[in-house]
Amino acid sequence: MASRNALIFASLAIVTLGSAAACQQSSLSGPRSIDRRTYGETSNGEAVDLYTMGNANGVEVQITNYGGIVVSISAPDRSGASADIVLGHDAIEGYEKDSPYFGAIVGRYGNRIANGQFTLDGATHRLARNNGQNHLHGGLKGFDKAVWQMSEREDPNGLAVELRYRSKDGEEGYPGNVDATVTYTLTEQNELRIDYAATTDKPTVVNLTNHSYFNLAGHAQEDILGHELMIDADRFTPVDEGLIPTGELRPVDGTPFDFRTPTPIGARINEKDQQLAFGTGYDHNYVLNGKAGSLRLVAQVREPRSGRVLEVLTTEPGVQFYSGNFLDGTIRGKGAKAYGPRAGFCLETQHFPDSPNKPTFPTTLLRPGQQYWTTTVYRFSTDRSS
Repeated sequence: MASRNALIFASLAIVTLGSAAACQQSSLSGPRSIDRRTYGETSNGEAVDLYTMGNANGVEVQITNYGGIVVSISAPDRSGASADIVLGHDAIEGYEKDSPYFGAIVGRYGNRIANGQFTLDGATHRLARNNGQNHLHGGLKGFDKAVWQMSEREDPNGLAVELRYRSKDGEEGYPGNVDATVTYTLTEQNELRIDYAATTDKPTVVNLTNHSYFNLAGHAQEDILGHELMIDADRFTPVDEGLIPTGELRPVDGTPFDFRTPTPIGARINEKDQQLAFGTGYDHNYVLNGKAGSLRLVAQVREPRSGRVLEVLTTEPGVQFYSGNFLDGTIRGKGAKAYGPRAGFCLETQHFPDSPNKPTFPTTLLRPGQQYWTTTVYRFSTDRSS
């Protein structure tokens, strides 16, 4: 109950950007629009497009069909000044050569699978090992490196683009042809809604997510340690040295992982804790409160200086909170900005890591005739305080 009350309390100080737009008409108002242009070509010569969606409140989202990447999200602060609040690159070449999954759709399985293998119906499937001995985010060429079919879609809730991709039987070691559809919708309530769907012709595992790195002060700011985070979760899944869950569901109470009330990300990140040492900071899955399968508010982040607020709603049972620990300044992103340690954070809604090898975890099994679907919403707003 305490964590749920914290969610409600944290929401009281927030105004929607639509309300702010009424007060900042000259800087925030704009036509609801969607634009498509050529974004370039991959190194293999495949054409890539960029779609730009904008609503009447000054929120703008850019998405490319290379990896289904969210290239930018521009949102106003409490004074009406807009900034791009996700890390990324200026051109397709950066995403191909030098990107830790910035903004991408990750699959066929988001997060890690131990030892790059799992057994299904008595057959062992060996996957690409691209994270030490483990499999990470779909392998060497996961969904983040695919060129998706992309088109505009009519949606009563706002502007939408739909991406489709067929992951072929055996791709990165996974069984079955999987037809995946991801729809991004920008609403007039300043929400970026992501709907995931998939079907298969053989039993397989599916766990899709988006890997956007946020910095609500603006992508070019130094770090996110002052952002105030709240996650509605009483437990998390501790990991071993390879960041594979042990299978335990550990209470957050009394640990640096307790974000049930709003707490700066940097407040406890350097405490002496084995789990923080394993992740070099936060890189852990949280067991979300509430009923999985129902869309509910699970996390909130506030950046005090700008007043920008991000709320996360999802149908998923878990969320991976990653504090950007492995960014080290060697990646130069938009405007040649060097992204240093903890320059951005991720809240990757998901089923749990290594679920195919953990029968007590929520299943990621998908069989022929079944429909995989999940929804996640990133909602943007500002607070009243200065």
